[in-house]
Amino acid sequence: MRGPDTFTESLFTMRHLDDFVPADHPLRAIRGMVNKALAHMDALFAQMYAADIKGGRPSIAPEKLLRAMLIQVLYSVRSERQLMEQTQYNLLFRWFIGLAMDDAVWVPSVFSKNRERMIEHDAVIEFFNQIVQQAQEQQLLSGEHFSVDGTLIQAWAGHKSFVRKDGSDGNDGGHFKGQTRSNDTHQSSTDADARLYRKGNTASELRYMGHTLSDNRHGLVVNAVVTHADGYAEREAAKAMINDACQALPGDESITITLGADKGYDAKEFIQALQEMNVLPHVAQNKSGRQSAVPDAIANSPGYALSQEKRKRIEQGFGWAKMIGNIRQVMVRGLQKVDLLFVLNMAAYNLTRMRTLGQVRLQGASGM
Repeated sequence: MRGPDTFTESLFTMRHLDDFVPADHPLRAIRGMVNKALAHMDALFAQMYAADIKGGRPSIAPEKLLRAMLIQVLYSVRSERQLMEQTQYNLLFRWFIGLAMDDAVWVPSVFSKNRERMIEHDAVIEFFNQIVQQAQEQQLLSGEHFSVDGTLIQAWAGHKSFVRKDGSDGNDGGHFKGQTRSNDTHQSSTDADARLYRKGNTASELRYMGHTLSDNRHGLVVNAVVTHADGYAEREAAKAMINDACQALPGDESITITLGADKGYDAKEFIQALQEMNVLPHVAQNKSGRQSAVPDAIANSPGYALSQEKRKRIEQGFGWAKMIGNIRQVMVRGLQKVDLLFVLNMAAYNLTRMRTLGQVRLQGASGM
């Protein structure tokens, strides 16, 4: 019997949002980790807002704001306006963010303005650190063996905005054929922090450079930062990040820290800096018409070969953040905002990776 094409809407519903989300949905495990991290950030959130006794209109709850920002990354939503539109009718988004069925969705401009508060108080960085702490508690990190690499991030600025700093070209960057342009004499009029940069066979574009330090055990990102794009940024960021990793370790001289990297890091000053920090430089040797700065004694060790194999995992985070996340070409301007977006993407990548690792552990335990 053919069913009728009718639509009858109930005046009331007795179902909860949780009822609409499958019990085995991937976001359930991720939301549990997110809520645990946000609970540890309560003191920071309290500092970000005026005390209730002073009155005023309540802002967007920072916990909901951060969960909404994560949803935007996890589901490849290209803008805040589209995020608000989809949250209006997407029950899964509402459930993850913490909005009831009849709660009003925020105005996109209000959402963006409240996001600025996250930048001012480094809330996203603290959230990232809380996720890394959970990985440590779950024994997903070695804490001794790391890899480092960088990736180019296309800025939200075009060649026409790249004009002379002194304004001698009439601020018309659209006609630059045959002209010599450099970061010393030119600057983007729409994003002053972006730099004209090329690497390898790529064309010169206005870019930033993102850097990550990953743990070799499972490829989780333990540090992330964005810098201006230049030829020294990768090594300088790597030294800062591995130094932070050394400071985080307990004062045990028996711990041997290793750092894997590609041939671009094979520079004498970088290798010396690692050795001064008591870090074994498991950097790929570059012998193309030159002598490598990495000692052969280190390059011939079994640990070196293992680090070279493990370091390739770091590319998975970059690939995920550019295909699923939103750092291939960022839609924010300024170094601080791009850094926030990059760190948020790395936190989202860690969450998806930790969720998968948790499922593997459960399957292994049930199969025993």
